[in-house]
Amino acid sequence: MALLDNLKWRYATKAYDSTKKVDQTDINKIIEAARLAPTSSGLQQFRVIDISDQELKEKIVPIAMDQHNIAQCSHLLVFVAWDKYTEERIDNIYNYITDQRGLPRGRFNSYTNKLKALYLKQTPEENFAHTARQAYIGLGIALAQAAELKVDSTPMEGFDNDALDELLDLRSKGLRSVVLMAIGYRDTANDWLASMKKVRVPKENFDIECK
Repeated sequence: MALLDNLKWRYATKAYDSTKKVDQTDINKIIEAARLAPTSSGLQQFRVIDISDQELKEKIVPIAMDQHNIAQCSHLLVFVAWDKYTEERIDNIYNYITDQRGLPRGRFNSYTNKLKALYLKQTPEENFAHTARQAYIGLGIALAQAAELKVDSTPMEGFDNDALDELLDLRSKGLRSVVLMAIGYRDTANDWLASMKKVRVPKENFDIECK
């Protein structure tokens, strides 16, 4: 029940205490949880950018609909994903997998050839729609890890992706921004949501059984 209790404790923090910083050890655990997340075909199509520089966080505030908790938080994690699939990217990942497992390169060629046939004929936008979904899996696990550490967090989609991509020079790296995760410690005196009851739809309306 520990995980469920932690998830009941967490909420989308609206105001952070800027005087309190999260220890880098805990930040590393949160990022590691995201790294260990499952991804489609094991391709690990997303990465995490850890931003603690105050000036950079403040530059992101106007890009993110003036959400000032970005400037207040200890760290801002930017989940980014491949802009598209390429033969090289697929091969690089599977070469790494086989090398790490002591298997001959090409061991999974029959499978990777199917992946290439599926993805390489799609448009970059279709590719990115798929790679971005993998980043959300990592986000979910990172949020759970933060809750376990009693570190507050806020997942954030309200930002100008193109502007953030330009600020962080993501396109030159073959990456695009997907979602943000602010991390820090709640400022209960100024957070209007901190004292409110956590509300979710009733279980009977959420858990749909097929018989």
